[in-house]
Amino acid sequence: MFSSFMINAWIVATLVAVVAGIVGFFVVLRGSSFAAHALPLGTFPGAAAANLLGINPLFGLILFAGLGVVGTSQLGRRGRHEVATALTLVMLLGLGTLFLSLSREYSQSVYALLFGEVLGVSTSDIAPIAVMSVVAIGATFLLFRPLLLSAISPELGEARGVSARHMELSFLAILAFATSMALPVVGALLVFSLMVGPAAAARAMTDQPVRAMLLSVGISLLTVWAAISLSYLSDWPVGFFVGSIGALSYAIGRVWGRSGGVRLPCPVPESA
Repeated sequence: MFSSFMINAWIVATLVAVVAGIVGFFVVLRGSSFAAHALPLGTFPGAAAANLLGINPLFGLILFAGLGVVGTSQLGRRGRHEVATALTLVMLLGLGTLFLSLSREYSQSVYALLFGEVLGVSTSDIAPIAVMSVVAIGATFLLFRPLLLSAISPELGEARGVSARHMELSFLAILAFATSMALPVVGALLVFSLMVGPAAAARAMTDQPVRAMLLSVGISLLTVWAAISLSYLSDWPVGFFVGSIGALSYAIGRVWGRSGGVRLPCPVPESA
C-alpha cells in the first residue's frame, strides 16, 4: 500500500483533499453546489484540446476553467445564476464533443478525467498540483472574511464595502482553479462529492466557521485516504469509494444536525 508507485497517489490525493475541504466549505455555505458540479464537467474538454495540441492537460483544464468562470459571470449579470451556469456548461461540453471527435487516441484519458486516476499520477504531476494547491488555499484565506460575510449576509457585506458581485467572481475563480487540479485525481463526476459531502457534514456539526472548515478538511482527508486504502485492498475503482464515503459523510452530518447539531446560516442552493 505504501510502495513507491503508491507514494505519488498518497501525496496528490492529500493535496486535493485539503483544497477540496477548504473550498468546499464555501461551496456549501454559498449554496454553489450546482457550480461545483458544472465547472469540472465544463473544464474536462480543455484536456481534450490540450491533447490535440500536444501540451500538458493541466493547461487546458485551467484555460477552460477560466472560460467557465467568465461565461457564468457574464451570462449571470442580468439573469438567474443557475441558468447562466447551465448555458456555460452546455457551450463548453459542445466544444468538448468537437475536440473528442477530432482525436482517435483519447478514450483512456477521457475515462480518467471523468472518473479519476489517482493511482496513475506520475512524479511530474506533483509539482504543478502542489503549486495550484498553494494558490487556491492562499487565495481562499486572503479573501476569507469577505467571502464569509458576502455568503452569510450580502446586505451587510455591501454596507461594509464588500461587493457581492466581486466576491462571486472571486469565488468562482477559486472554485474553477480547485476543480482543475482535482480533476485528474478524482474525476469530473466525483470532485463534486469530495467538495460537497465533507463540507456539508462539517457545517452540520459546528457553527464556528474556522472549526467547520478544519473539520471539512479532516473529513475530506479521511475520505480520500480510506478510498485509496479500500481500492488497494479490493481492486475496485477509487472513484466508487470517494463517492460512497462522501455520500455517507453527508448522511452522518444530516443525522447529527437533526439530533441537535448546529449549522451555519446558508443561502438556498442555486440549483433549487
